[in-house]
Amino acid sequence: MKPSRFNYERPESLTEALELLNIASAKGLEARIMAGGQSLIPMMNYRIVKPDLVIDISRLLELDRIQTGASGGLVAGALSRHSTMERSDLVAQHFPVVPEALQHVAHLAVRNMGTIGGSLAHADPAAEWPLLVRLLDATLVVASVRGERRIAASDFFISMLTTAIERDELLTQIEFPFLPDGSGSTFDEFSRRHGDYALAGVGVCLTAHDGHVRQARVALMGVGDTPLRSPDAEAVLTGQAWSEDLMQRAVEQGCAALTPRQDLNASSDYRRHLTAVLMAQTLKTAWSRATGAAQ
Repeated sequence: MKPSRFNYERPESLTEALELLNIASAKGLEARIMAGGQSLIPMMNYRIVKPDLVIDISRLLELDRIQTGASGGLVAGALSRHSTMERSDLVAQHFPVVPEALQHVAHLAVRNMGTIGGSLAHADPAAEWPLLVRLLDATLVVASVRGERRIAASDFFISMLTTAIERDELLTQIEFPFLPDGSGSTFDEFSRRHGDYALAGVGVCLTAHDGHVRQARVALMGVGDTPLRSPDAEAVLTGQAWSEDLMQRAVEQGCAALTPRQDLNASSDYRRHLTAVLMAQTLKTAWSRATGAAQ
């Protein structure tokens, strides 16, 4: 297949890119942002999307950065590549769960081209980045000629392949607040082959204090139209003394209400079962890392 006809622009600055988006929006045209192109180009070739205008932001180097934020935390520009985030010492120091999860992203060629912003804007519920920003309570910053908006990850994903980004807005950066002291995190997923989209995946971050779970975060992917947090599992864990029984109760409560979609790859029951297995494994590993105990 070939894409339908479209106009192409390659702005030299963020200001120019936002002006192009504003003009397209005012004219009622569909404009699509292209960063690494790993999601957009296949969708255009299959004519799933038929943009009037493609805006290639690959020259906007101000969006390709990883640094400590002025008020703390870590800031990643939307053009940061998967492989850059995977290899960053700064990311590994503060968020070791990120490189752990990014090892599962497709294959090396895709990780070298694909960007964090592109993955988040695409909003595939079986992708790793949407889960990571939910797990890490990130804030996503979007910009337009009207100014900036900061959107909590919990409010960013609307439904499958749909986000809170408006037609004239561009995702510019992602802000990750540092984790509390005593935190341990991990991620795991199941796919038929390495690099395939996951049938299910779980990310966990636990903060330990005196043998108790001070804070719990459990994020899920592949089991809903958006990445999910599991408030039921988190509620079971928070404030309780860690034990095998506590972990099992968290898994049971966290998976009880899940209603994953059924498709050619897996039934709803199978995805729920995978999620339970992955949740048990990741909870054990996260607690071990939070407490420094051997598994």
